[in-house]
Amino acid sequence: MTTYNVGVLVGSLSQKSINRNLFRALSRLAPAADLTLTEIPIADLPLYNHDYDDDYPEVGTALKTAIEGSDAILLVTPEYNRSVPGALKNALDWSSRPWGTNSFQGKPSAVIGTSPGAVGTAVAQQHLRSILSFLASPELAQPEGYIQTTPGLISEDGDVSDDSTVEFLTTWLKAFHRHIAKTLTAVD
Repeated sequence: MTTYNVGVLVGSLSQKSINRNLFRALSRLAPAADLTLTEIPIADLPLYNHDYDDDYPEVGTALKTAIEGSDAILLVTPEYNRSVPGALKNALDWSSRPWGTNSFQGKPSAVIGTSPGAVGTAVAQQHLRSILSFLASPELAQPEGYIQTTPGLISEDGDVSDDSTVEFLTTWLKAFHRHIAKTLTAVD
């Protein structure tokens, strides 16, 4: 089976984020699904505005290059005020500009996230799916990944304490692998 290189955008800028812990857990489990996960940094991006389009800064170019060099993109998102964190939305705006240079065009993607709430990050994920659709990024529709974080579920090192969560995340990653393979085969 082909191993795919997946670029990861973590929507939280906090190093202690539970979504960053989820990213670390997914990274540890990814080899079982023949995936390699690499975080694409977004913290240093200035707020996007079209004045940058004529002289794109290096940090914006680096983001676009990392996305374009990945086989697929995974978005690991918290939910802020029932929506997408501003830093993540800003990264998506940078990746799709200047007009006509959308780095997400045809790039397979998936969204997952965790929250202490019972519905996880469902509303933020739906907003992200709408944005990704506009960016022409074929998204993994099922299974959806709304993880309710409980104390001790995922350590800062990415250790998952619950076997059923490990099983779900591994199954989810395998579904993402199949989605990538199917999408890239259809694009070629």
